[in-house]
Amino acid sequence: MRHRVRRWVRALVPASLAVVVTLAPIPALAQASEPGPGTVVTREQLPPIALLPNTADSYRVVYWTEGPTGTPARSAGAVYLPKGVAPAGGWPVVSWAHGTTGVGDDCAPSSGYDVTALTRDYVSAWLAQGYAVVATDYVGLGNEGTHAYLHGRSEGRAVIDMVRAARAITPSLSKSWVVVGHSQGGHAAMFAAHEATSYAPELDYRGAVATGTPANLDQLFPLGGPGFPNLGLNGLTPFAAYVVDGLKVARPDLPIDDYLTPAGRELVKVSETMCFVPLLKRAGTFGVGEMLSRPLDTPQIRSALRDYLAVPTTGYDRPVFIGHGLTDQTVPFPLGAKLALDLQMAGQPVTFRTYPGNHGGSPFQALPDTTAFVRSLFGA
Repeated sequence: MRHRVRRWVRALVPASLAVVVTLAPIPALAQASEPGPGTVVTREQLPPIALLPNTADSYRVVYWTEGPTGTPARSAGAVYLPKGVAPAGGWPVVSWAHGTTGVGDDCAPSSGYDVTALTRDYVSAWLAQGYAVVATDYVGLGNEGTHAYLHGRSEGRAVIDMVRAARAITPSLSKSWVVVGHSQGGHAAMFAAHEATSYAPELDYRGAVATGTPANLDQLFPLGGPGFPNLGLNGLTPFAAYVVDGLKVARPDLPIDDYLTPAGRELVKVSETMCFVPLLKRAGTFGVGEMLSRPLDTPQIRSALRDYLAVPTTGYDRPVFIGHGLTDQTVPFPLGAKLALDLQMAGQPVTFRTYPGNHGGSPFQALPDTTAFVRSLFGA
């Protein structure tokens, strides 16, 4: 069983518009000594590559949220408004949490990176249904500082504060919202869902959709060490490098470099500026076992990984939909299944569905189910 879990662990390591108006910066609270969560710093035009179909208007926002060390930090994100006339009360909001793009500033979706089918087609599908979509980049992507990849608390709060920021400058947005996320974004969505009502009580949070969610990584990572086999899982080494780099950002007190080989330290360093696809090519056949100079199974590292990664399995007060592809070779199915089972065993309001596809295909296969699920959350 331990050998099988090890296998899962390595795999797991992971990881708008025809008319554009020139939007002036919003000065005000940008200089505040203690900026409030969701406070807008600037509002500006999106680059053409970041524009999406099915939009009547869109723009980029820089706003304040919480960073991985618990201090105020800036994030950016995009606001996409659907075509048509907003209903009474405003457009219902989908806060989109994106999957892995990388850690470097060039990897920020609102700056135009990674406008792939998942972004263009999947996010556009929500716009076509009459939802406004607000899409955070997360702290450190396209902004000052380094992005702490898969740091649950800061990513979840960036998702929530993106709704606050968008509503502060967009009168047509309702206070009712849901979070939808995939892959890294599924992880962020779960953290946002866990504290949405307590962290932002002025909003009307309805529920969450998370697909391809990298859960239980805090239990799997400590199994890593020197000689860990390269299992051929999609992106395992880049994901591991991003997590290690993020842990260094969130926990500068930890001697993380002591656990890395010289080649491992070099890969983690270059990961700070490389988006996912270039880093995947850079890593080549270099395996996770070659990154590590000693086992990660120490009390100090276990505790740090738990605080950094562990998806809560209790405390949800709104419905959660979890979907996972049976042939997922990026976030293996057992990880998502265990998350759903843990939630069910704890009496949480979870719906779990499986799909025959892989990591990238599952959110599209789930769309009919998630569409109905989200519609029900808004009472439609």
